Amino acid sequence: MASIQNAFYAQSGGVTAVINASACGVIETARKHKNRIAKVYAGRNGIIGALTEDLIDTSRESAAAIRALKHTPGGAFGSCRYKLKGVDESRVQYQRLIEVFRAYRIGYFFYNGGGDSADTCLKISQLSETLGYSIQAIHVPKTVDNDLAVTDCCPGFGSVAKYVAVSTREAALDVASMAKTSTKVFILEVMGRHAGWIAAAGGMAQDRTNSAPHIILFPEIPFDQPAFLDKVSASVKQDGYCVIVVSEGVRNAAGRFLAEVGSKDAFGHSQLGGVAPFIANLVMENLNYKYHWAVADYLQRSARHIASKTDVDQAYAVGKAAVEFALKGHNAVMPAIVRKSDRPYKWSIGMARLTDVANREKFLPRDFITTDGFGITAKARRYLAPLIRGEDYPPYKDGLPQYVTLKNLAVPKKLETEFKI
Repeated sequence: MASIQNAFYAQSGGVTAVINASACGVIETARKHKNRIAKVYAGRNGIIGALTEDLIDTSRESAAAIRALKHTPGGAFGSCRYKLKGVDESRVQYQRLIEVFRAYRIGYFFYNGGGDSADTCLKISQLSETLGYSIQAIHVPKTVDNDLAVTDCCPGFGSVAKYVAVSTREAALDVASMAKTSTKVFILEVMGRHAGWIAAAGGMAQDRTNSAPHIILFPEIPFDQPAFLDKVSASVKQDGYCVIVVSEGVRNAAGRFLAEVGSKDAFGHSQLGGVAPFIANLVMENLNYKYHWAVADYLQRSARHIASKTDVDQAYAVGKAAVEFALKGHNAVMPAIVRKSDRPYKWSIGMARLTDVANREKFLPRDFITTDGFGITAKARRYLAPLIRGEDYPPYKDGLPQYVTLKNLAVPKKLETEFKI
């Protein structure tokens, strides 16, 4: 292969407020190494762009536009929930990827996503030589769920955590002011299918003068209905109201999601139908308290206006490091965030092998959860506090944040065959 090659970058899975900051880190760093990386091609709608030969030429974007990615939420090139099948099931998918990479002289593969993306990246790194084409595959970590192994935290999580903590505190003030004659119970549903990191972040809303949230429901703790109702009743009697943060992935003692609706998504994950109304109905049927509930949903992961500066800095850093790792000859690795100290908060970028990351989930430790299972401990607070710290506001005009929309110009196709998704 020629010494000067092209790179391929793609975004995968649910996007975040800072995934584009990682894209910015990848592209800006690659542009500084024109003697090694000629162009960065992006996959339109993630890995689907590679399979269908739908590539975007990022060199057609100005330096200012790429720089603006750092403060723009969403997925600038389009993301997807599309999981490559196992090698034995569909070797044709991987052969197609290599065919496209060869046609465009792509020697570097940067895949920005969560656990499933790490698995895809690992498979490509293992198969490329077998299929006769050497490529360096680097995983760029991203997930609001904060459940990737090895890395101390995941880019995307800190900003969601900040949004949830702020929203919980603000909603609690609203409920407290109306509780005497109106709503007594407020439920905020947050993301987190198997791990309760985001739910735990709601606990940061508490301080010496504010007892909300009174209850946090974690996926790691089986739901105990009698204990839960007793806690709600006690909170209302003591404070006049009760604020609850509930993870979408809360399960009963039998291990079944409280909100499972029976269907599956593209990754084979159970579709969850809304645990907040389920909890609200329990409160009404058993305690007859007036309630309101809300689902943070996409709002929590797209809220760039309130992003954590720590998160923005780390998202950019892992994108930058991914390119640097590739240029040093590394393969099948991921930039990982290494925590050096809590107070003052210090961190650096380390390197994780994808064999230690792929198909592994990091759950909220039991010692981060209070003994009764309804709150977070001081240890959890020490971990979470620096991740939500700092502000990094986007530019504003006429009261609204100014985000960039890229031209996303397509690269002319070279292959005669088409690939059907």
